Amino acid sequence: MRIDLTYPLTREKISELSATADSRDKSLISFGHMGTHFDTMGKNFSLDYCECRGVIFDVSKLERDVELSDIDAAKISAGDFVLFHTATIDRCEYWSKDYSTNYPQLSWELIELLVAKKVHIIGIDARGLRKGAEHPKADEFCAGNGVFIVENLANLGKIISAGVTENFTVHTYPMNWLGFSGIPCRVVAEI
Repeated sequence: MRIDLTYPLTREKISELSATADSRDKSLISFGHMGTHFDTMGKNFSLDYCECRGVIFDVSKLERDVELSDIDAAKISAGDFVLFHTATIDRCEYWSKDYSTNYPQLSWELIELLVAKKVHIIGIDARGLRKGAEHPKADEFCAGNGVFIVENLANLGKIISAGVTENFTVHTYPMNWLGFSGIPCRVVAEI
């Protein structure tokens, strides 16, 4: 079974985002940070990362930041696509103020562990791994260590509902855009 994890952007939603975005958001949109996308931070995404073993953690019940103690880190291996199901994209309108500010962050300790384990991709169904000024810092830290972040994933609950939490395949295909800090991508889980 295949599950599309890509947030479906409509022409109307893109027009709405472009028309209502403030100057910071207009800059993000123009550099590829819209819908499901990689935060590449100018680094090259290896085609070897297009197919990874998936591991998902359901952190949707947490009303605080996600700590290392909230997951079973022993399930994570080098080269994995590690997904965090926060349910933010399910409960908040995409790109709304609530969506942009009301989601659990991953702790720095957890982010550092994922980088140390040499995962290929970290995915989340929220605007980012961290909020505010720490958002780009986390993106830079991960990309600088060969780990890419995919934001605004959808349908992660369907993987959880299928009873699969590891050893599934995640296919990820970014657009072949050069010189952008974010690149739209299609992400599909095969369980």
